[in-house]
Amino acid sequence: MTAAASDKNLRNTVLTWYGLHHRSLPWRSPPGTPPPPAYHVWLSEIMLQQTVVKAVIPYFLKFIRQWPRIEDLAAAPLDDVLTAWAGLGYYARARNLHKCAQTVTQDYGGEFPATAEELQKLPGIGPYTAAAITSIALNIPAAAVDGNVERVLTRYHAITTPIRDNKKQLKSFAERLAYADDKNAGDLTQALMELGATLCTPTKPACPACPWQKTCLAHQQGIAADLPKRAPKQVKPERHGTAFFLSAENSGKLLLQKRPESGLLGGMVEFPSTPWRDSIYKKEQDILAHFPLPGHIPAVFRKLPGRVTHHFTHFTLHLTVWAGSVPETTLSGSLFWAAEKDLHKYALPSVMKKLHDHTLKENKSFL
Repeated sequence: MTAAASDKNLRNTVLTWYGLHHRSLPWRSPPGTPPPPAYHVWLSEIMLQQTVVKAVIPYFLKFIRQWPRIEDLAAAPLDDVLTAWAGLGYYARARNLHKCAQTVTQDYGGEFPATAEELQKLPGIGPYTAAAITSIALNIPAAAVDGNVERVLTRYHAITTPIRDNKKQLKSFAERLAYADDKNAGDLTQALMELGATLCTPTKPACPACPWQKTCLAHQQGIAADLPKRAPKQVKPERHGTAFFLSAENSGKLLLQKRPESGLLGGMVEFPSTPWRDSIYKKEQDILAHFPLPGHIPAVFRKLPGRVTHHFTHFTLHLTVWAGSVPETTLSGSLFWAAEKDLHKYALPSVMKKLHDHTLKENKSFL
């Protein structure tokens, strides 16, 4: 069998399997039916970056209910988008999502461009997302290679070196499959992703149920569960800080502040804190030097036991909490008061939700 015939056979085999075993997901169209709207494909792909399907589904449905069309999302205030995104993590995605919606609305009349090259000019869209939109929404052959597809192809070809060393080779394998036929481009992209997500999983791959089992080299060699080989993990640096959980003396409102629009957690809302640094704050005066209301330092602080730990992509953060009551003064700049019952209206990232829950648990009588 020629390489081209083999590629076509692999396509047909996985497409048949996908037709029988695909999951029903809110951003998908069933195999063999007209493709889903590009808006849905784009939104789901941005949300699925670094995030599992189960976590994405409720957020996707919320966004589609709140902003049914890309023009609606473009017209929404950024703060509303960040609030709706809160808890999904990697918040630069939300800011780029909003920018991209505005660009598509203003420059392309609400329609995504039809080529991968043009798509990659849009905020937040790289080669993978462009290929996913091109193939799934437009049904144009393109090789969309995510982590699932890399794992499937690594095992199928029994590649025993880490994925990071074989990106070009894996992309080439995916392109051969994508361009072996110009039909069913979207179904093929989703079939390969589905194979990796449901059968060819990171641990305990379900080889007996796999449509490619007979010709998979890793299965033949008995090494499927050992692949892909992992590159040595780098130890994440740790950062430390102290957060101020402050409530107004009479109303019980909480002191919050909005972070700068650029940088980590840009535009999100947080409880004020010291800067996050490499070393632990040991001196009280170093902590109080960053108190957000310098003229109203409480006579007594509750230095809560334990700490809040949150893992960001490039570092791990440890926050201790100082809680206290202060006068409900007039605020300026990025600081503002918010009622406890209204916290859900603000774009609090996961680390701040953890901090809030930790404070209530350790200091139940505080509010």
